[in-house]
Amino acid sequence: MEVVAVRRGAVRSVVVAGLLVLGATGNAQARSGPEADVAYHGRVSLSQGQLRVWLVPQNEGPSAVPNATLRIRLSADLADRQQLAEGCARAGLRQVVCETGAMPLRGRGRHIGLLLRLRERVPEVVVRIDTWWDGGAADRNLSNNEPAVLALDTGDTYAF
Repeated sequence: MEVVAVRRGAVRSVVVAGLLVLGATGNAQARSGPEADVAYHGRVSLSQGQLRVWLVPQNEGPSAVPNATLRIRLSADLADRQQLAEGCARAGLRQVVCETGAMPLRGRGRHIGLLLRLRERVPEVVVRIDTWWDGGAADRNLSNNEPAVLALDTGDTYAF
C-alpha cells in the first residue's frame, strides 16, 4: 500500500489500513462482538476534473461504534497532490480513507467533506463508499453502507 498524501489526524486511518493488509480484521459476519448498522448518506458532484464528496456516517445500532474507517474508491485516478480533510489519508491511485469518529447508537459520526482533484478531466466518475475498518463491530446489513454513485461532469449534485 502506498500512501501519497497524509494530513494531520489521518495517522489512525493509515495504521488501520496496515492492520487490514496484515489480516488483523476478519469478516464482519463471522466476528462476535458489538453489532452496529452503519450507513453512509451524502452527495457528490463532478465539475472540470474536481470531485466534491460530502457525507455523514450514521449508526442505527444496536450498539455504539467508537470509531471506524470508511473508504472512498473512484473509477478515475486522483491527481498527485491533494489537500485532504483532517482524519483522511490517500490509500492509492484511486482511494481515500477517512475516520468516521465515534458513532453513538442511532447517531452520526463526523461530517466528511472532500474536494478531490482528478489526474485528468473525465466525463464521468463512479464513486464507491464502503466500510474499510469497523472498529470491531459486526454489521450484518451491508446493503446500506456500500453506496455507488455515478457522477457526470456537469456540476450537478448526486445524492446517496
